[in-house]
This record gives sequence, C-alpha cells and structure tokens, in this order.
Amino acid sequence: MTEAHSEELRFSACGREWSLRRANLEALWEGMDDESGPLWKDWQADERLPYWAELWPSSLALAAWLAEQKAAITGRRCLDMGCGLGFSALVGRWLGAEVIGMDYDAEALRYAKVNATLNAIDGVEWQCMDWREPALPEKSIDIIWAGDIVYERRFAGPVAAFMAYALKPDGRAWIAEPGRAVFAGLPEALPRHGLVCRKLRTTPTWPLNRQEVPVPVSIWEIFRD
Repeated sequence: MTEAHSEELRFSACGREWSLRRANLEALWEGMDDESGPLWKDWQADERLPYWAELWPSSLALAAWLAEQKAAITGRRCLDMGCGLGFSALVGRWLGAEVIGMDYDAEALRYAKVNATLNAIDGVEWQCMDWREPALPEKSIDIIWAGDIVYERRFAGPVAAFMAYALKPDGRAWIAEPGRAVFAGLPEALPRHGLVCRKLRTTPTWPLNRQEVPVPVSIWEIFRD
C-alpha cells in the first residue's frame, strides 16, 4: 500500500466525521487487466472482483441502522461479514460492540486496519476468512451485519450456511442491500439452513458521490425459524 496507489475519503455519518483510506480505484482496476499481476491471478482463481475498495450506499445505510441499534449491540459479540474498508465494523466498535471484521481479501483488511488508526478506534478483531470455511467457533456470534454481499446468486447458499453456523440460537443478522435481483437467492436459501428473514425498512440513501436520485437500500433481518 503506497500513497501513490491510495486515496482518502472524508465524510460525515452517524454524528461524527470519518476518514477512510482506500486503494486508488483507477490503479486497482488497471491491475485487474495485468495478466502477470497478483490481482488478475486472484480474480481468475475465484472470480471475486475487488468491490471492497468502494464505500457503497448499503454500507452507509447499514451504519445508520447500527447507530439506531446502539443499545442492542453494545457489549454484544458481533461480526461484520465482508467488512471491506472496515467502515461498518468501525462504526459498530465505536458504538460499543465487540466486533470481528472479516473479509475474504487480505488487501481489504490491510486498509481496514489503517482506517481503524485514522479514526482512533481500537479493539476490532480483524480476520481474513472465507465464509465457506468459517474460522470461528460454531454458534458464537450474537449479531452479524453485512452490506451488499450477495451481488452474485452463487453467494446465497454459502452466506446462508455461514450465518446458520455462526449465529447463536437467539442471534440475528442484518443485511443491507440496494434491491439487486440476485438478492432473491438468499431468502430462498435460508429455510434450508433453518433461517428466515423479514424486511425491516427501505431507506433512500445518497452515495458519497452524488447522483440524480438516491439508492433505495433495504435492511433485512435474518434469524432462526
């Protein structure tokens, strides 16, 4: 990670100012085209693009939801599933939760750790983890949250299985998603793992880079049937 290949986002959310260091998006996508480079090889191996380098509207809506749920998460064992740049993990920790920030991509976690320092937040446990191979005790998490992680239909089954494995018997998960058609695969997969879901709300959310209309981000709650 070098200054030449990174940039900083500054914005207000949840009643405070935030600074997030991220990979320079143009340089990152150029690296995806370099067939001799590690980014291209990683993508070829598992077909996962580096979406972690963007702060999506779903993350902003999820952070706002966490702020409203401060009493519910304070002191609880929580997991940010696919934490990317670490924003919602840092919000949860700032609000008083005991947080694990997990991501499949080690490069994302390198930035997440930098962002923890930039925002003077410590105590997040960062873990590089594949949701297909949980590296935490079964039924050990009170609350899972995630922003826009089901962006391919093939993710639905593994995500449902991971939640069923990780959540305590009375645990729950909150998923923020922007109305992608592929998300329908997750509610379909949940009953096979003893889980159900309900939509809590849909909130118009402005991206950091303003556009003509806000993004309608829905918050879903998942729990055992």
